[in-house]
Amino acid sequence: MPRRFLNLPFILAALILSAAGAQAQVPQRLTLKEAYQLALDQSEKIAIQEQLIKEAEGRFLQAFSTLLPEVAYVISEERNERSVGASDRKLRERKFTFTQPLFTGFKEFAAIAASRAEKSQFKHEKHRAQELLFVDVADAYYFFLSFQDDIETLATIREALTERVKELNQRQELGRSRASEVASAQARLSRIEADLEEVNGQAEVFRQLLEFLTGRALEWLNDDAGSLELLLAENYLAKADERSDVRAAFEAWRSARGEVGVARANFFPEVSAEGNYYEKREGASADNDWDVTFTVDVPLFEGGENVGLLKEARSVAAQKELLYQESRRLAELQIRNAYTNATVMLRRQEALKRAYEAADQNFNLQKEDYHKNLVNNLEVLQAIEDLQEMRRAFTSAENETKRLYWNLLVASGGLYDTLGLSD
Repeated sequence: MPRRFLNLPFILAALILSAAGAQAQVPQRLTLKEAYQLALDQSEKIAIQEQLIKEAEGRFLQAFSTLLPEVAYVISEERNERSVGASDRKLRERKFTFTQPLFTGFKEFAAIAASRAEKSQFKHEKHRAQELLFVDVADAYYFFLSFQDDIETLATIREALTERVKELNQRQELGRSRASEVASAQARLSRIEADLEEVNGQAEVFRQLLEFLTGRALEWLNDDAGSLELLLAENYLAKADERSDVRAAFEAWRSARGEVGVARANFFPEVSAEGNYYEKREGASADNDWDVTFTVDVPLFEGGENVGLLKEARSVAAQKELLYQESRRLAELQIRNAYTNATVMLRRQEALKRAYEAADQNFNLQKEDYHKNLVNNLEVLQAIEDLQEMRRAFTSAENETKRLYWNLLVASGGLYDTLGLSD
């Protein structure tokens, strides 16, 4: 077989890998949901919240362990001065020790309830952090998308004006247009090119922000939100109590109330039992294999420490209750504000859509009249600018409406149900 055919499989493999690599470099058209999923995996704040939940689980296990007996194996050796008749001044002992608290003023139960509420609080705080991360992603996503649409519109204007300048130059050569008309069109073209550079810079800023949030290089976005429909304000306000940060504040109040129970338990006597089973014992008690000791510890005076601890715990609980009440009122305010912003922008979008359609009709009519010499060049140029400005305003309002709609869902705590995501 000729040598040139021996390398054919390797050449084919190289071509396949090269094609695969080229395909991998094609920019993805990310949807908002896909961008958010990437941001969830990338966010350090969410990872920290996850660790706080594990920290609370550790405290729960610590509190629960106080209800269980403690078991230990003890080896001891006592040395003393040899007495008359004693054969050894060493007393060796090996034993199993069992310690069980019987009553501590229900301190353990209060601590367990507090740690359980704390864990629930951190879970809700993690959920809220995820929702606020979505707000950041949605803001960056729709600002970047709006600038992308703006760039496309400006590029269309530039193309139209370029064609207009070309046509005017031809008409000037034929003596049908004045030099001032060409200069006017050229000035408008230069201004559009300047605007295009500015918008390109703004788009780059939000592209970099979106890449920071998602951890992935981005070039294109693929918005699949579709048409949005707003419900009555009461539908969103009804969810205020179920919002994650409100529920987290409530669980923080519950946890603080549990700490009040822990502090109150310091005033009650503590009863415990300790049992020993001896594997080896020397001395006068060598014949006893086991013993049990019951202990009752009654606090009488500790310099006011327990009073201070209880007073502090009650104050903290009162603060947490006030914070919970504030979070409920603030949630309602944020929902009302978000609803107002979304509804106003939706009405603005509808009005700008009508204006854009009217500007499009006006441009077509002006273009026809120009060819009939019924209008001059300046009127046509103005019609072009009016059309594209209306298009820019309409697309900007459309993207802003979607952004404010998602902000409303986050404000009302209904984000995950709408997106179909799990917590």
